[in-house]
Amino acid sequence: QVQLVESGGDLVQPGGSLRLSCVASGLSFSSYHMSWYRQAPGKERELVAHISARSSTNYADSVKGRFTISRDNAKNTVYLQMNSLKPEDTAVYYCRSVRGLNVSWGQGTQVTVSS
Repeated sequence: QVQLVESGGDLVQPGGSLRLSCVASGLSFSSYHMSWYRQAPGKERELVAHISARSSTNYADSVKGRFTISRDNAKNTVYLQMNSLKPEDTAVYYCRSVRGLNVSWGQGTQVTVSS
């Protein structure tokens, strides 16, 4: 059974930084594609960043140049470094793992950007 546990969400001022972590268990982590999604109140869940099993990355236009996704296969962990945070980045951030038809989600971690 795949389990994804996110952490690192917090209240931060505009312009600040946070690093989210997602620790995975119950899967062969290095063979899975990993992604971060977010969902703001009243909005649909959207893709923020993706890292393939081979560590190629892509980002939503709204976070390019500010966010960086990375993975540590030895620790079964995927990270999201978020810099220059804006109020519009406020959302619950979710980790997702995918390999073929096997898709799993974490429970989410709240990020609030406010002065």
